[in-house]
Parts: sequence; C-alpha cells; structure tokens
Amino acid sequence: MIQKVVPSVQAAIEGVQDGQTFMLGGFGLCGIPENAIAALVDSGVKDLVCISNNAGVADFGIGLMLVKHQVKTMVASYVGENDVFEQQMLSGVLEVILTPQGTLAEKCRAAQAGIPAFYTPAGYGTEVAEGKETREFNGKMHLLEEAYKADFAFVKAWKGDTAGNLIFEGTARNFNACMAGAATITVAEVEELVPAGSLDPNQIHIPGIMVQRIFQGANYEKRIEQRTTRPNP
Repeated sequence: MIQKVVPSVQAAIEGVQDGQTFMLGGFGLCGIPENAIAALVDSGVKDLVCISNNAGVADFGIGLMLVKHQVKTMVASYVGENDVFEQQMLSGVLEVILTPQGTLAEKCRAAQAGIPAFYTPAGYGTEVAEGKETREFNGKMHLLEEAYKADFAFVKAWKGDTAGNLIFEGTARNFNACMAGAATITVAEVEELVPAGSLDPNQIHIPGIMVQRIFQGANYEKRIEQRTTRPNP
C-alpha cells in the first residue's frame, strides 16, 4: 500500500534550505497551508523565492515570513492587503515580480503538466513583456511564458488519504490545485486524513501521484482578510 504520511509538520518540511523556491497555495488567507508556513517561519530558512497569489496580511501566513525577512523574491499578482509587503517592495528590500493572475496560475499548471512554456496575450505591450519572446497568433500578439521551477509546493486541502489523494473544499481549491505536483516535492496538509480507499474516486481533485508528503494539520484559524458588516436593523 502506498504510504505518504509523515508524522509531523517538521518532518513534512525536511530538506528545505536557504535560497530555495517555494510555491505556497491559497488565495489571500483562503486555503493557505497555515501549519507548513508556521514551520518554515520557525525553521529560520531565508533568501527564499516564494510563488503565491499574494502575501496575505503582515501578522499571518506568508506575511510572517516577510516580517522575519526570510523572503528574497516574491512572485505574486497582488500586493494590496499587506503593508509590510508594500513597504519592502517600495524600499527595494524585497524583489517583487508582479505577474498577471491567470499567467501565474498557468505557469503553475504548466509545471504540473510537464509543459515547459506556453504563449499568452496577457501582459503584451507592458513591463511584463520585457525580455520575453513574442509571437503573433490569429492577428494577436502573445508572450512566451516559461513554467515555474520550484523545489517545494506547500498546499492545503480539506481532506486527504494516506496515499496522497486530495479533496479541496469550496474556494480553498484556488491555487492549491494547480500547485500540487508542480514542484520537485509537494507537501499537502489536510484538515482530515483518512485511510487510502476511503475517498470517493469521483470526488478526488488531485491524485496522490502528485503528492510526496501528507500530514494532518491542526489549529486552523481560517482568518478573513476583510470583514464588512452592517448594523442590525
């Protein structure tokens, strides 16, 4: 029986080193691998290249890595909610490679599928296109974008089994799905870990072949970045 369970989050991040490239799933604070990020913060690993849609907020998730200056380069689509992210980018402390959101997702998916590069019209005629090959298709110009090369992908799922099969819940599927299997080592943390064969095959989003390590996380906060309410009538 295939067995990919590791006993702890510390075992899950074994082998991480300074200067490596990490993919970190989630969108804002939705579906981020909270336990793995906390372990990376505690490990003190530094000079990292982090690929994520954004960096959440300053006091949670990837934001904690920025506060400790563990990230050298941030590849992201959005700066918005994180003041530390913004300050470090503007001061030049942090290199930021802003990438159109769809392009970022496709660069992950291409790596997942073993596709080295693809053409996209997004970013043509902007700074995003600098230094990149261009080509016309059907009367429209496109950029050649290369798939990402990452050492680790850290993703978070709702449920997984001991063979690494994953099911995401709702919008937490986001970048987690395209990052799983897109790096040399994919580490999945799950809210519920079940024996292999327990999951309905028709409900599985990511097959276990794309996951090298899996563990059951704990103490999920599931924060909300912006909560807007109205007074009771």
